[in-house]
Amino acid sequence: MSTKTIKIYVFKRFERFWHWAQAGLIVFMMLTGFEIHGAYAFFGFEKAVGYHTVAAWSLITLWVFAIFWHFTTGEWKQYIPTLEKVGAMMRYYLTGIFTNAPHPFRQTTLRKHNPLQRLAYLFFLLVISPVIWFSGWFYLFYGAWREWGVDKYLSLEWVAFFHTAGAFMVLIFFIAHIYLATAGHTPTSHIKAMLTGWEEVEEEESAATK
Repeated sequence: MSTKTIKIYVFKRFERFWHWAQAGLIVFMMLTGFEIHGAYAFFGFEKAVGYHTVAAWSLITLWVFAIFWHFTTGEWKQYIPTLEKVGAMMRYYLTGIFTNAPHPFRQTTLRKHNPLQRLAYLFFLLVISPVIWFSGWFYLFYGAWREWGVDKYLSLEWVAFFHTAGAFMVLIFFIAHIYLATAGHTPTSHIKAMLTGWEEVEEEESAATK
């Protein structure tokens, strides 16, 4: 069986825009956020706070459009979690990628994300996002705690702790995401696909896309 590679159109235009805009905003929020916590000085504390807040609202706006797009196009189905081949994917990422082992997942226009990616996105949605957004919300509106009647139950110190913990989880997720992005047909094929929309796959896999 031939292993000649062909290209299939996987990622739509809005999908690519949403991905890179989100990535840019998250990186910018990490840079300004860690400066707010005193890790380094670049923008200055006041400007960093302002930029961080604007980026947060921008990301929320982007997510609203992205959620609408995913549900109106049916693309939300791409993220339905499954445990099928999770073990095989873990072995591939840990060792197989270094021994030129065959990829256990065949990507198509109907299955863009492998099982391990789906579980990672689910963890981000159910764990990381609530931690970062709820803590950030209470952090931003600290002055309204008394009006909301939560000042007796919340501590600014603990809100800051959870927000920082969430930021580190986002950083770990981001680093892992970059690593997994190099695990395609070539180290840059997945990155090119997210720029152009076209993904390289082996010829025998094309039957699944018809």
